[in-house]
Amino acid sequence: MKGKKHDFSKIKLFLSDVDGVLTDAGMYYTENGDEFKRFCTYDGMGFQLLQKKGIKVGILTTEDRELNRRRAKKLGLDFDFHGLKDKLQLVKDLCEKENISLDEVSYIGDDVNCFDLLSNVGIAACPSNAVSKVKAIPNIIHLKKKGGDGVVRELAEEILASKN
Repeated sequence: MKGKKHDFSKIKLFLSDVDGVLTDAGMYYTENGDEFKRFCTYDGMGFQLLQKKGIKVGILTTEDRELNRRRAKKLGLDFDFHGLKDKLQLVKDLCEKENISLDEVSYIGDDVNCFDLLSNVGIAACPSNAVSKVKAIPNIIHLKKKGGDGVVRELAEEILASKN
């Protein structure tokens, strides 16, 4: 995280993109047309550890796939939103419902469909293999890990360390 100190003390909601963050951004298909994705179990534990500290967690994805829903259910996330067109508006509405501000949200994303949300949350982060436009967002945290390799856990550990 390049040595810069970030203030994670206000974070009450931790959200993540799916493809390119929880996965390696690959889309895998069998000869029969079945789709599958590789998720990192370290990320799943990162979500659970944040929940144990009272931080609500969830995923946002433009994809609308049952396998993403199954992963969210298995992890016991507080929120999972699928098939989104406007991530920022959804999070604004969620903040209003949860009685929190965007400054109290941490979001990790990797591609242009995450840009507006990343540009407006309190703590924004991206995997090392995020697209250049995302990496150029002012004050975004550049994580060391790539999507699908435990990048959510990397950020979760930083947040948790600040709360001890």
